[in-house]
Amino acid sequence: MWTNSTFALQSENRINRTNRINQTVATIKFQFEDKSIPEKTVTGDFLDQSILELTEEYDIHLNHNCGGVCACSTCHVYVESGEAFLEDISDKEEDFIDRAVNPRVESRLGCQCVILDNAAEIVVTIPDQSWIIGHEH
Repeated sequence: MWTNSTFALQSENRINRTNRINQTVATIKFQFEDKSIPEKTVTGDFLDQSILELTEEYDIHLNHNCGGVCACSTCHVYVESGEAFLEDISDKEEDFIDRAVNPRVESRLGCQCVILDNAAEIVVTIPDQSWIIGHEH
């Protein structure tokens, strides 16, 4: 039997589910090979933004000589976890990663790591970039 309290409870549950969905934010943790740079974690609505764009927005140093158009490898990063929340790697990106210093299986270009889900939890390591001459933050 349906009562007013049943309808009230269903409404409250619907509101709680909606609030949880609306409160979902991505969490990106930046760590650095250069241990003199402290880790930085950022949270927010990052849907359709790249890791490179986030480094610019949050004042995190990541070189990008080509301006973020997948034409070099200076924004090379390691995606330690959360790869499933990013756009798939393209053949062009793979070609440039082959030219990066110390590429690994988890290597990506920051300009091509576009976040696909606001529930993303991603850990990125930025390689030591002290030797790169080019566009500074």
